[in-house]
Amino acid sequence: MTAVNKTDDEWRAVLSPEQFRVLRQKGTERAGTGEYDNYYKDGTYLCAGCGAPLYKSATKFKSGCGWPAFFDAIPGAVNRHEDSSHGMHRTEITCTACGGHLGHVFKGEGFPTPTDERHCVNSVSLKFTDQKVKK
Repeated sequence: MTAVNKTDDEWRAVLSPEQFRVLRQKGTERAGTGEYDNYYKDGTYLCAGCGAPLYKSATKFKSGCGWPAFFDAIPGAVNRHEDSSHGMHRTEITCTACGGHLGHVFKGEGFPTPTDERHCVNSVSLKFTDQKVKK
């Protein structure tokens, strides 16, 4: 995967203000407001910043959390980082290619998924395509 490195000005030129706030400044969109929370078409979710494939639609599930939820990422597409901001311990997920903030991953919540994980992803961090990736 090719790394995407841009300055803040270069990111601002290609992202909306909300995408920049979430992807580059680790923001969070309001629950229930995202375009992909209740979106279940067949295809692939890409990073809204760099276009790298992140999630297959087959891994998306309805969690009721107010954000798109996936039980697994495309292998190698997402990095995990410890996040102790806001007085809590969480695992942040970022795009491997550009480092864009996607959201957080939670384990052990009891969802009936193969991984027992919930990748809670901001809709503005994603773009959807009906094209399937081969990974």
